[in-house]
Formats: sequence, C-alpha cells, structure tokens
Amino acid sequence: MDQIILMSDPLVAAISVRDRGEPLVDVRADGSLPVDPRQAEWAAAYTFLRVGVLDRLIRAQAALPDGLRLLFVEGYRPPALQRRYFEEYAAELRAAHPDWDADRVHVAASRYVSPPEIAPHSAGAAVDVTLVDPTGRELDLGTPMNASPEESAGACYTAAENITPQARANRAILSTALTEAGLVNYPTEWWHWSYGDRYWALLTNTEAALYGSHELP
Repeated sequence: MDQIILMSDPLVAAISVRDRGEPLVDVRADGSLPVDPRQAEWAAAYTFLRVGVLDRLIRAQAALPDGLRLLFVEGYRPPALQRRYFEEYAAELRAAHPDWDADRVHVAASRYVSPPEIAPHSAGAAVDVTLVDPTGRELDLGTPMNASPEESAGACYTAAENITPQARANRAILSTALTEAGLVNYPTEWWHWSYGDRYWALLTNTEAALYGSHELP
C-alpha cells in the first residue's frame, strides 16, 4: 500500500484557506442524487454541500456505468459535531491502548475522523458516498460505510487487499468517476471524497484551500 498522508499531518494544517464564500446548498433540493437518511438523527444539515462540490458529484454520477448512481450519505458536519466524533474515537483508542501518548492517539484517530481544526466535512467540502444499482440496492464495496480500521481489519482503506475482487472492482468504478470529476479520496476511508478543502489542496498541489470551516446560521 502506498504511503498515506493522514489528516493529522502538519502538511495539511500548513495549507492556507482563501474561502470563496460559496454557499452551502441542500443536495435534496437539486434532486440529482439519491440521499440516504442514516445520518439525519445526528445533524440536520448533513445534506448540505458547497456548490462546487455538488456540481462535481453530479458530473461524477453522469460518468458512471449505465444504471449505477451515487448514494449521498453525509456532507456538511457542524464543527461541534466533528469535535465530538473525534474526541469519542480518541477516547476509544486511549482505552484500548493505555500505553500510547497523546500524539500517537491523535495521529491514530485521524485515520478515521479528521481533526476538528482541518475537517473537510465542516467546510462543506467533503462527502461520504457509495454506489447503488437501478433498484437502489447498495453495491458491495468491501465494508459497511463508516467501518473503522479496527472493525474492518483495515479493509476500510481504499487500497485494502483483504476485500473481494467484486468489491475492488466497485471501488475502482467509484474512484474513477469521482477522481475524473476533480475530487480526492482520503485513502483510509473508501467512501470519503472531497474538493476544495486543505487535504484536496495538498494532494493537487494547489496553493490554498477554496473552502474553510463554516458555521450554518
């Protein structure tokens, strides 16, 4: 597996932000993407994204093989909720590894939840997506969405080898469409894609991020 740059890497935090001021829009209002309700109980604004991200998702969906669609699961995440997710996962890691120091816990937690200060979801720049067939059934992509590295024995990593050939093929379909539309993947989570955030800027050699952390009214 290629070397992975984690969200906790100082290279990510060093990227400046020149926010374009694009509004967050509700994916449901456009109607182009099927939306899954599984995150509704956690954040009312989970269906929101920056306009530029939504445009690229629609473009990616149009490039999928006939009959397949993107299933939108989560977009915007309020900063307070992002912090809660990060702290809860970090607490799990501390309990499981009492010998780890604070830095090691922070880095390990960033495999699965972005540090709150740079989180792409809180900028409205990231989306969690999967694939569905014409009947709306989710395709096999190797693990359930949001499976942690511990739960999945690392199979949540995009390039994981401990998945079936069919799941690998489905991940390739998803990756090709989203990459060609301009999004980048966080390689510890096959479902997490972003555009315009600091992580995207680093991977695409862009001088500054287009979107920073955002609070909805």
